[in-house]
Amino acid sequence: MPPYQPSSDWQFEVPTSGSKRLPPAARYVESLTHQGYGFEAAIADLVDNSIDAGARNVVVSFLRDDDRLVSLLVIDDGSGMDDGALDTAMTVGGREGYSETALGHFGAGLKAASLSHADSLTVISRTKRSPSAGRRWLTARAQADFTCDIVDPGYCQDLVDRYDGLIQWHGTIVRWDRVRAFDTVTTGQADRFLNDAIEKLETHLGLHLHRFLARDDFNIDIVVEDVRTKEELDHRGVEPIDPFGYRVPGRAGYPRTYTAPVEGVGEVALTAHIWPPKSPLVSFRGIGPLAERQGFYIYRNDRLVQAGGWNGTRSAEGHHALARVAVDLPNEPNDVFGLTVKKDGVTVTPAFARGLEQAADETGHTFGAYLQEAETTYREAARRATEPQRKAVLPAGKGIDPKLRRTLRDELPELDGEDPIAFRWDTLPSDVFFELDREEREVKLNKEYRQVFNGGRRGGLNDAPVVKSMLYLMVNEIFQKERVRAVHTDNVALWNSVLVTAARCELSR
Repeated sequence: MPPYQPSSDWQFEVPTSGSKRLPPAARYVESLTHQGYGFEAAIADLVDNSIDAGARNVVVSFLRDDDRLVSLLVIDDGSGMDDGALDTAMTVGGREGYSETALGHFGAGLKAASLSHADSLTVISRTKRSPSAGRRWLTARAQADFTCDIVDPGYCQDLVDRYDGLIQWHGTIVRWDRVRAFDTVTTGQADRFLNDAIEKLETHLGLHLHRFLARDDFNIDIVVEDVRTKEELDHRGVEPIDPFGYRVPGRAGYPRTYTAPVEGVGEVALTAHIWPPKSPLVSFRGIGPLAERQGFYIYRNDRLVQAGGWNGTRSAEGHHALARVAVDLPNEPNDVFGLTVKKDGVTVTPAFARGLEQAADETGHTFGAYLQEAETTYREAARRATEPQRKAVLPAGKGIDPKLRRTLRDELPELDGEDPIAFRWDTLPSDVFFELDREEREVKLNKEYRQVFNGGRRGGLNDAPVVKSMLYLMVNEIFQKERVRAVHTDNVALWNSVLVTAARCELSR
């Protein structure tokens, strides 16, 4: 290397005199705990890893010890990892490359997502050809010197055996301990916390992974498990929430697909939708404020990575609330679209905005004309007479099938901040079909008549959906009252008399 010669001219290349290796300080781990991951986004990142591993079933399990939440697990039946793969997975940025179809991107999701919420991260896995193995990171030790613990092989196998209904020949368990949010739950508030947390998690996973959940070969379940007895205290299957899942479009001729010529990428397809005005569906109103949910829904390998927003190409306006546009990112690397580390948004360069100005469909209809028609549809609906409004209800809770809960939320507005109505089977007098526990906001059903609704099958947490849905609609108003009037007491007695007689008739058939 020639010696450096100072010059009065501008140096277009910075001169160097050698190089040295500067590994990251162990405190770098601390930065992982401050990535701003929301709880739901962190879990979604773990599920992404399960999908990349070829999992068909994923279970998110909240472990509960009486009134205390102790751990959270994400369990899958994917291909699993051996010792070498576990070491790579637990190394920050350890993944050197991803396939074009992978959901993983930066190699930091498992660590950043987990340590943002838990002080202890354990990963246990097995493959078809390797025994169960595990690694554990404790935040304090990782911050000191990047030390990662090797989990005892016997415990690894015990935990895999605990979930042998899911993990048979291969799979992975991610375990969070010392979850900081769990430490904030005060005595007697575990049920409320879990219900709120699971509702938000259901919505987030259902929305961002809706294309995967719509497939027949992929399922996500959320359960609450008694850590000592292994009893399932709650079990909900996550249903897809399609942000374009209306029954009839808000305007004839839609959806339309526009092509935007974007410099540096090529042609980008924009599938534009106009929602029907005043839709009550969860996929329209239940995924966040309408002003924030208009705009672009951007997908990467079928995973939703941005749910609304105009990416600086225009401002959100109330009269564009019905406008939603699906965009699939190109697989080829480019300098126009940039994915955030948390996979919760996309940055774009001005080339995208210039492409939008020229976007048109095959008939010459422009993207600008689409926005005008979306606005017109909104304004026309606003001028029409107000449609009948259904009375708000208390939400449906534990014991009601998730699909049924979704329909109830689609059809009925819910009262904000209220505890849900739960259902469970219990021992009651023979002449009583159900009882109302107003303090616990619970409907107790007489388990003597449970077989009537299960056709000889073993009952489950969410069984008897027909009778539960009818009772939910019948008693909702009673739970809302501060005081129960004589007419309500008489109605409960009437319904019990009729339902007991009907159940006995069915048993005698």
